[in-house]
Amino acid sequence: MISLLVEGIAAMGCGLGAGIATIGAGLGIGKIGGSAMDAIARQPEATSKIQTNMILTAAFVEGCALFAIAACAFLIK
Repeated sequence: MISLLVEGIAAMGCGLGAGIATIGAGLGIGKIGGSAMDAIARQPEATSKIQTNMILTAAFVEGCALFAIAACAFLIK
């Protein structure tokens, strides 16, 4: 009985962790995109450099979020 309760709480914690990782990644990528658009508006001649850095940084954020979600999924039995 107690082990089922512990497993349920653990599964809930894993789901909560995955949700927080997803929300954090969404907020981070939104901030990256908004800042890139501001930078492009201020300096249009640097658009290609800004876009390259934006895409690279967004990929790193997404990779970290995917790693966190996978770690949470592996913790659930």
